[in-house]
Amino acid sequence: MSIPHVRRGPEDVEVQKVVADLKGIPTLEDLNKQLREGTLVVTFNKLDGDERIMTCTKSYEIIPEESRPKTEKEPPKGNVTVWDINAKGWRSFKYDRVTNVKSS
Repeated sequence: MSIPHVRRGPEDVEVQKVVADLKGIPTLEDLNKQLREGTLVVTFNKLDGDERIMTCTKSYEIIPEESRPKTEKEPPKGNVTVWDINAKGWRSFKYDRVTNVKSS
């Protein structure tokens, strides 16, 4: 009796971990957790190909009270919505375009 091959897509947690390890970045879940706990410097490629380095957070202790989200709306799948510390505004980026993550 043979065991059928199980095809795994990018949604598979194991695949996500391997890809994150290869890129040297946290998984999407870990990235969101770290952003909720403090500030990170995230480097990613914008859709137009330009590289962007952004100091950002999801921590309510850092985001000004008047700018905190009023609802817990989920961003589109694969997107990360953050508070840009320097621009003082909400920004988002695609997780699969992240190239580097550092503590600030």
